[in-house]
Amino acid sequence: MPTPLYDRLVELSQLPLTRLDMPGHHGHPAPGLDFWPAHLDVTEHPATGDLFDPEEDDPIAEAQALWAKAVGMESCLFLTGGSTQGIHAALALTAGTGGEVLLDRGSHRSVFNALALLDLTPHYLPRPWLEEEGVTGPIQPQDVAQALETHPNIKTVCITSPTYYGVLSNIPVLAAICHAHGAKLMVDGAHGAHLPFLGYTGYQSADVVVVSAHKTLPAPGQTALLLAQGYTANQLRWAASLYGTSSPNYVMMAALDVVRDYLEGDGRRAYTETVQLVENLRAAFPALRPVGVELDPTRLVLKCRDGYGVAKTLMDRGIYYEMADSGHVVLIFTCADGPQTVAALTAALEGVDLGGASPLPPPPLPPQQLMSPRQALFAPTKEVAWDQAEGEVCAQQLAPYPPGIPVVAPGEKVDKKHLAYLAQIGYNTEYIKVVHR
Repeated sequence: MPTPLYDRLVELSQLPLTRLDMPGHHGHPAPGLDFWPAHLDVTEHPATGDLFDPEEDDPIAEAQALWAKAVGMESCLFLTGGSTQGIHAALALTAGTGGEVLLDRGSHRSVFNALALLDLTPHYLPRPWLEEEGVTGPIQPQDVAQALETHPNIKTVCITSPTYYGVLSNIPVLAAICHAHGAKLMVDGAHGAHLPFLGYTGYQSADVVVVSAHKTLPAPGQTALLLAQGYTANQLRWAASLYGTSSPNYVMMAALDVVRDYLEGDGRRAYTETVQLVENLRAAFPALRPVGVELDPTRLVLKCRDGYGVAKTLMDRGIYYEMADSGHVVLIFTCADGPQTVAALTAALEGVDLGGASPLPPPPLPPQQLMSPRQALFAPTKEVAWDQAEGEVCAQQLAPYPPGIPVVAPGEKVDKKHLAYLAQIGYNTEYIKVVHR
């Protein structure tokens, strides 16, 4: 299988070259940094390619084209600034500045930051609350249609799929509704980079998709991909260059090249085996599996009476979990796992009374918007004590992390019920940044 960028870097590293360019290590790691593949860490040259200004037969462009083909998209751009860079670029590409967007309220905080950077006005999409499961469900098509009819100036719809708990929305149906109303569908698929290699084709209906390679694939931290239909590679490069470094890390990009090659072969088989392992665990333990809702088949979400207590027990027994709340423990299984992982987790859960999900309250409706996200985020601010914040205009995101979803966003009124909800779910901070008025 071809790995054009990685192959080019290896080829160059084996030539008798004297490197007098960036990076400063010149191919020789400093003492104590011998783990760093310095021989592959280069800068932009005709031989290596330039992410944002490619030449003909550029190995980076070739590697990106292979990724686009592998996941069924028209274009792909490598990102070395994580999905956050991709989210900002995607909204710049689809929404521009000063317009209106229809936004999944369960969006990551990077989306809310993009609202401020681009001076966008949000209208929010509700998600149904799955009471027995204690999580939000998929975006409902009728809610998207109604919102687009009510707000005809919306040109971009932004949703998250899958959610942190693995809940998938019906992207083809949502995309059809968006397109019928002249709007683009942008998907934050940060946790779904592996899905196309399991036969999932939903992303192919969206206009722009952002996925984090480092979250669910065996790729280095901060590696991500900007995928698109109906946008040229030049358009993707322009948007991403607004928010990314002009000196992207070649080792990270080469890793994306190699990971794609792996996933098209042995990695796909490994992931298929992981799906079965997770299915067996879901059958053996109380796990999130709501009726009629499509889930990421590799994500195991344990339902617990005391999620934080179970999480601590797992840590004490050598199992690192991804996230916990009062009723769940989220575990990410990937192609790197196998029967030994299952055995370790099963042993760690021995004697643990999970008891099923504790009843969690649904998140309250969004607070009243008193200022635009941009005005609030860049306004003069002050810090007030938690118990003195009621009625103030929030100048930060009150967002438990993970999953990083704001309960109160910049520009929104801090009110009693949202403070109470944050306290109920275990989020606490001594001070809140508010607009100085």
